[in-house]
Amino acid sequence: MKRCVLDASTAAVAFFRERHAAAARSLLTSGADLHAPELIAAELANVIWKRRRQGEIDADEAAGLLDDFLNLPLLWASSREMAATALELAVRTGRTVYDCLYIALAVRLDCPMVTADKRLANALAGTPLAEYVMWIGDLG
Repeated sequence: MKRCVLDASTAAVAFFRERHAAAARSLLTSGADLHAPELIAAELANVIWKRRRQGEIDADEAAGLLDDFLNLPLLWASSREMAATALELAVRTGRTVYDCLYIALAVRLDCPMVTADKRLANALAGTPLAEYVMWIGDLG
């Protein structure tokens, strides 16, 4: 895969070594152009905060994880520029505007959005947007 849109669920799987972590980590180190809307930083920071609040990690680990994420060679896209398209997609699909920001970027770049959110992938299967959504479990 030469390029893709990375969503927060895939980043979280890689950083917290959950199911499909090997595939997610492989993607992060593959050399592919990894695109993401700016929203991803807030979403991943929120996941890190939740893990800290639940006692899974300490404050230093939380800060280190966010720093590691922010140092990934991501190609950041403005959420503002895609907001109208994301809203249109959300209305059409019933998915959140947050999810649709990633999908709007994938459509704009004509590449897949890789997600660890199986419900999102399933919800868009069989729709015209299915070609832009790739579940992390399908990467191998």
